[in-house]
Amino acid sequence: MSVIPGKAKPRGRFPHVRRAGDFLFVSGTSSRRPDNTFAGASADEMGTTKLDIAEQTKAVIENIRDILAAEGAQLSDLVDVTSFLVNMNDFGEYNRVYGEYFDDAGPARTTVAVHQLPHPHIIIEMKGTAYVPARHK
Repeated sequence: MSVIPGKAKPRGRFPHVRRAGDFLFVSGTSSRRPDNTFAGASADEMGTTKLDIAEQTKAVIENIRDILAAEGAQLSDLVDVTSFLVNMNDFGEYNRVYGEYFDDAGPARTTVAVHQLPHPHIIIEMKGTAYVPARHK
């Protein structure tokens, strides 16, 4: 399955997820909703933007959870995660929220700082690899 119903459509020619043998590769995922708004991004009446790393991290992980579920997998099937943060000062709060979903036996993880992501309201993006043996017929 390439594009998952009920999820934000990829902003390019790539799938949400791709199977290769017993592995599922989840493309970079943000907190973007199907209506192109972003969880964890708001603006006040003066136009001042507030970006919430905790809310975005939660939304990203739950988007990945939903993408995996569409393929019959779950977060516990993840074996590797790469996280991209626009600001490493967000690492503590991101790490706290991440720990609500994964423990020390969770996927291997790499977290890197990046200059920017595809939209100014995105302050975190994650990609992952899950091990989910294909059903043999």
